[in-house]
Amino acid sequence: MPERKTKRPGSRPEPRSRKTTPATATKRGKAKPTARTRKPTGRTTPEDSPTPTTRRKAATKQRTRTPPRRRSSASRPSAAEAQAPAGSEPAEKLHKVLAELGLGSRREMEQWIADGRVTVDGEPAHLGQRIGPGASLAVDGRPLSRAPADGCRVLVLNKQAGVICTRKDPEGRRTVFDDLPPLRSGRWISIGRLDVQTAGLLLLTNDGALAHRMMHPSTGLDREYAVRVNGRLDDGQITALREGVDVDGEHLAFSDVRYFNGSGANHWYHVVLLEGRNREVRRLFEAMGLMVSRLKRVRYGPVILPSTLRNGRLRELGEADLKTLYRLLRLPLTLPKRRRVSRDKRAEEETLLLPYPDLPNLADPSDPL
Repeated sequence: MPERKTKRPGSRPEPRSRKTTPATATKRGKAKPTARTRKPTGRTTPEDSPTPTTRRKAATKQRTRTPPRRRSSASRPSAAEAQAPAGSEPAEKLHKVLAELGLGSRREMEQWIADGRVTVDGEPAHLGQRIGPGASLAVDGRPLSRAPADGCRVLVLNKQAGVICTRKDPEGRRTVFDDLPPLRSGRWISIGRLDVQTAGLLLLTNDGALAHRMMHPSTGLDREYAVRVNGRLDDGQITALREGVDVDGEHLAFSDVRYFNGSGANHWYHVVLLEGRNREVRRLFEAMGLMVSRLKRVRYGPVILPSTLRNGRLRELGEADLKTLYRLLRLPLTLPKRRRVSRDKRAEEETLLLPYPDLPNLADPSDPL
């Protein structure tokens, strides 16, 4: 029998021998590679890998050595965008321009651009691209004219309260586009919008360039509204509305406020706005403690709502008014061949434009549009 070793008193006990498992052996680096163990790939092992500080320095050096990526031709601005002078006509989104020409919806135009069917100045277009008025467009290799095929037409609509200005309504409500005259090509575009409960002047056109220029704030066209309220403003409130009032974090103001007439509790005012923000007229009067009971737009820039035009009826601008309007806005005009909106020739000859001051913020009339 083997001799049993005797322990001295006070001596330390000998450590027990641990059974070596494949897992612990692998951690210690003593186990042989099994069938599941991956073969060496030339990568650095944990023992050879640099410390975190060294790893960060190496990554920094590697990033600085990497050359910057070049922008693809799809993301480069077109010649019209790159050469657009400062202060010129604001660039529009390409898919919006194509939709306003009546080629389809904005979503369909985005798909055309993604499919590579559209070019701008001979280069493939890209999503989100903006173009200037002088850009040359082509679809499927065919040049695209930005002038309406039917000629430039403008309709004056006396919108009724309760009618919405969207092209299609999921609830099936009546829209201003339901009873418009048909076009051979293109589609009617609403120049601005009116709230569902707001009545009065609404302009519609088949010329996207005209709609864009009239709606853009830089053009400086004002809008005049007739407002009926329950109560009357004092002089201090009129001054406050002209100077501006903070409403829901926005500074809102009328450029002009005039008392018109009234009797009893109801009084009419005429107010002028430079921009048509959401419910701006109603919010300003509510800030003065007065509720608006009726709201009607009576003028958009130089275009007025004729008193003889009944609710829900249309009238088209005549040739003389079209020339005056396009000259004021410095836009090229292609006169329509036919205009059969109103059967009343006397009404068509009546001017719907007021004398209007020049617009200094517009591009030079010699610029290509």
